Amino acid sequence: MGSTGVRIAIDAMGGDHAPREIVAGALRAREELGVEVLLVGNPQEIQCQLPPKTNLGQIEIVAAEEAITMEEEPLSAIRRKPKASINVAMDLVKQNKADAVVSAGHSGAAMAAALLRLGRLPGIDRPAIGAVFPTIVANKPVLILDVGANVDCRPKFLEQFAVMGSVYSQYVLGTPEPKVGLLNIGEEDSKGNDAAVRAHQMLRENSRISFIGNAEGRDVLSGRFDVIVCDGFVGNVLLKFAEAVGEVLLQIIREELPQGLHGQIGTAILKSNLKRIKQRVDHAEHGGALLLGVAGICIISHGSSQAPSIFNAIRMAKEAVDNQVLQQILYQYQSLQGETS
Repeated sequence: MGSTGVRIAIDAMGGDHAPREIVAGALRAREELGVEVLLVGNPQEIQCQLPPKTNLGQIEIVAAEEAITMEEEPLSAIRRKPKASINVAMDLVKQNKADAVVSAGHSGAAMAAALLRLGRLPGIDRPAIGAVFPTIVANKPVLILDVGANVDCRPKFLEQFAVMGSVYSQYVLGTPEPKVGLLNIGEEDSKGNDAAVRAHQMLRENSRISFIGNAEGRDVLSGRFDVIVCDGFVGNVLLKFAEAVGEVLLQIIREELPQGLHGQIGTAILKSNLKRIKQRVDHAEHGGALLLGVAGICIISHGSSQAPSIFNAIRMAKEAVDNQVLQQILYQYQSLQGETS
């Protein structure tokens, strides 16, 4: 298996199951995706998680003296611990020693480290966390942003989110002309608070996106929209609710399958169908969320991530690198600025 040349820095100490599950997911990504992985953290703890006789080709362990815990205030911890694993991982991207960062640690710390170490892309006021949701239409996901980076958003921030989300949807998710919506309490142009009404106007006038109007809560998973923008407060509530619904659905399916021999036969017959259902509704299948708007590829995974989720987060990072998401965002945004200057 030849290397693609894509190098992913992985915060091996971040997450509830670090470093065991992080290392396991990284090893799988090395084997199946051909990426080079840089495991950042305590070398002794990382080494203990490597299977005996592991071929260290395409694996590099990068020492980091400290880690940031979930209980710490993110910004102060980032500044107080310059050698923390998430800081070291971000520095690898800044120094062009890695193409992307994946972390399942403190999401606030990951965002703070990205801003301080990598900085914002030119012309972007606020970064946004974009999460991919399944819809009722097969193979037609919807990208929601922001899902947690910005509690309060000005209309121009939402406009920038729409531009960045459209680029990601087109170049990574493969949507030819992404349809953009603004999450709101009604379809009419005049619905919502003043910020929503002004954002609607700005989105409608933006020639770089295909804005088709407001999206109500019932529209989020309908497949009508490819990108939906909202502030991080609402988006984070939506994200956590959707994850819970997916878990409930999977649990109901498990409980409702017949028991005993009949259940085993039925499960065997439906195995491929059940696998596809899990792939569509289980948040672990998506791996995490992309932090859009910073000068580097950064994937923020769930704190509870296990090996499959880390593998998918690395896959997401590789796709963003391969499809030159940063360069496309810069191009689209600079073109927009040129038209309005």
